[in-house]
Amino acid sequence: MAALTWSNITQVLAKQGILIAFALFMFGFALANARFLDIDNVLGVVRSSAILGVMALGVTFVVISGNLDLSVGSMMSFSTIVVLDLHDKIGPALAIPAMFALTLCLGALIGFLVGYLRLNSLIVTLGMLSAIHGLTLTWSGGKNMDIADKQGTWFGIFGQDEMLGVPVPILVFVLLAVVLSVLLARTPFGRKVYAVGGNGTAATFSGIPRARIVFCTYLISAFCVACAGLLQASRSLGSQNTVGQGLELEVLAAVILGGASLLGGSGTVFKTVIGVLILGFIQNGLLLVGLEFYVQYVVTWVIIILAVWLDVAAKRGRLWSPIA
Repeated sequence: MAALTWSNITQVLAKQGILIAFALFMFGFALANARFLDIDNVLGVVRSSAILGVMALGVTFVVISGNLDLSVGSMMSFSTIVVLDLHDKIGPALAIPAMFALTLCLGALIGFLVGYLRLNSLIVTLGMLSAIHGLTLTWSGGKNMDIADKQGTWFGIFGQDEMLGVPVPILVFVLLAVVLSVLLARTPFGRKVYAVGGNGTAATFSGIPRARIVFCTYLISAFCVACAGLLQASRSLGSQNTVGQGLELEVLAAVILGGASLLGGSGTVFKTVIGVLILGFIQNGLLLVGLEFYVQYVVTWVIIILAVWLDVAAKRGRLWSPIA
């Protein structure tokens, strides 16, 4: 009976551990500081997490398909700089679709290299991280970018305005999460993404076009990065050319926290959203209880280790390795 009970506990932790952890964190920080659950604070945390969250939604597809994307940070910098630069040259109405087109081209290149040429996704996207960073610096001439007439443009509506009392970045995050969740969980394409990530060879012999599916996941990731770049540029109407530097690790951390396996074949958009919120509320909660901001890096590392441990435990059916 004891073994069965322990097994049940292990299964619950493996399947719902992220939700349990989220509830515990919210409860703990609420006890430590009454301001933590204040509506303004909650909206502020979600709003500040929206850009990271939008990027994480796209990377979820890539990870479920059994690959990685470490280029999203530098790609977001590129998107932000491009749309800000083109804003003053051709106007926001043309700058936005042009930025999306260029970002999707970068995603298509990565998708081609990983999907059709079967190159290692870690190597490809790590190389693209540097290449896109160089492209961004070349485009900007090594300078930061600002919109000349900040008062006379409607471009700020994406990052600064509210609709029905809710900040637009939050609405964009929620809308994308709903659409992509349906795409992943309720469509044949979504089932093929899971199949390719679970066993690429078996998926190929089953008639699933593995290369095309992988290619499409990188297009989805690039589209989400372009949305994040638009929100970032619109929020401040200006940006440093390294604004996305390091975000690829936070994005991957959020996806892993959400339960997506680095081995592919598992994960959901909903739990990625929870992973993003956990990171955001941890950072906010630590600051509210008086700890320095750099403590969040240590706490985040501990949480990631626990998430990976639970993921491995779920696959082998026990918390400890049988050969330990």
